[in-house]
Formats: sequence, structure tokens, C-alpha cells
Amino acid sequence: MTVLKTSVLVLDCAEPEPLARFYAELLGAAAGPAAGDGELILVTGGSGVVLGVRRDPNHLPPSWPAPEDSEPAHLRILVAAEDLDEAEREAVSLGARPLSAEENGSRLDDRTTLRRFSDPAGHAFVLAAVPRDSVAHGASR
Repeated sequence: MTVLKTSVLVLDCAEPEPLARFYAELLGAAAGPAAGDGELILVTGGSGVVLGVRRDPNHLPPSWPAPEDSEPAHLRILVAAEDLDEAEREAVSLGARPLSAEENGSRLDDRTTLRRFSDPAGHAFVLAAVPRDSVAHGASR
């Protein structure tokens, strides 16, 4: 019999409260302390725990670009293709810093379909355009 488990991706940073608020607002989720762990804040959406943010007073932000063309661990946030520009504006208004835009030319308006950012603590994340039904299915899982 398999023991019941759950998992959560955790981002370390010096100040977890502002970073948890950033992701809660960006993802339309709620942020709150993890039971029994005063250093961990969980960002929870309608489909369960989305991610954790943990205090590490010695945290150094990741560098970008990654050395030798390797891609660092990052969040990939799926957005309906027609909402990508608005999602980008929203992320920047919350404190995200644009890093790069990729995969040009696949849209009729020649805009990119993959946009890379760093969050306020320096972690990489990507807004990736997908068909609207892919976003709806991802939210219900």
C-alpha cells in the first residue's frame, strides 16, 4: 500500500511574505502559513497547493541567463494565447522583470508565444501561450 503523500515546489528567498503575495496575485490564489512550519508560506489555488515560499536569510537570487545555455528550474505558467499580452502586463505590474521573449513568428501578429521573467526575488518563470482549453483543463486537475 502506498503511503498518502503530497508535494509542493518550494522557492527559497530572504523575504517570503512579499513573494508569496506576488504569486498569489499573479495566479489568482491565496497565500497562508503552512501548518507546523513557520518558515513556509503556501500559495493555494482552486486546484490545491500551487507552490511554497520559504524563508532563507542567506538566499542569493539565481543568475540569468544560466551558464552554458542550460535552463534553470523555473515555473511555467500556462496562459490562453489571446490573454498573453494582458498576463504580461499583469506580471510586470506586480513586480516581475522581463528577461526575454522567444518563439517569434507563430502568431499572426508576430508576437512571441513564450515570455520569460524573474519574480521580485529573482526566480525565473515563463508565461507560455497555449490554447484556451489547455488552461481550463490545467485548472481543474
